[in-house]
Amino acid sequence: MNHSSIQIRSFPSSCVFSSVEGQCGMTNPDIIGLSTILGTRYSRFITYPDGEAEKEAAQRIRVLSNIGISSLQFSGSTYVDGIPVLGKGCAGIVIQANLNNVPVALKIRRLDSDRAGLLDEGRLLHLANSVNVGPRLLAVSRDFLLMELIDGLPLFKWMARSHKKPKIQKILRDLLFACFKLDAIGLDHGELSHAPRNVLVSSRNKPCIVDFESASTNRRVSNVTALIQYFLFGQLAKAMGTKLYRNRKTVLKTLSEYKLDGSVSNFYKILDTLALR
Repeated sequence: MNHSSIQIRSFPSSCVFSSVEGQCGMTNPDIIGLSTILGTRYSRFITYPDGEAEKEAAQRIRVLSNIGISSLQFSGSTYVDGIPVLGKGCAGIVIQANLNNVPVALKIRRLDSDRAGLLDEGRLLHLANSVNVGPRLLAVSRDFLLMELIDGLPLFKWMARSHKKPKIQKILRDLLFACFKLDAIGLDHGELSHAPRNVLVSSRNKPCIVDFESASTNRRVSNVTALIQYFLFGQLAKAMGTKLYRNRKTVLKTLSEYKLDGSVSNFYKILDTLALR
């Protein structure tokens, strides 16, 4: 698919959540103008991990410039060669960008990615957006995915702030409803057993499921069950288990019923069991 085929979708001007830590703790992020990035130590992120692919980098920069990207901001809690970014995966690098004076998240396809492009991920994120789940998709092409910038804390960092039971319950309830919506449309996220990496919580205590790189509509959905099993048996179990789940056998029984029949009534049984309704 041609680079120039990128499509911009409409999006609200207030699409950025307030950050709890201010760009994940970065106080002085490096902001690099797109027109001056070639030849700098930041240019390799345009064609990561090949920092010598100047022709490809120049072409990609032209595409980004044509759609309104004016600069990249290097901040975040993930470090690549000592430089902070929002995220790094097998398919791409996620960097904050400025799109027509609005901060957004830009995923750039890695040159060594085994995926032909980011179009399928964009399609699946758009499907999640249809039920108001995930960061809002703004644009997608073979090499780029533009999304709403979710500026908040990873779930495990949010939990480390010793929030009280009502706030924890609200976050879990909101996440479970998001997962149920995904289950209902047949979209399996695929990575919710690793919720700390794939859930961000804003300063308004609003959770958002991110990173649909491994999502699929071709396998059995397990979003609700994966999330609950993470809370029951994952890293947060010790912090939450005795407070929220006094009878795990009952919880697992309702999960089994939900696996057999993902109906609204069985979903509400889960909420009742967890005292979240």
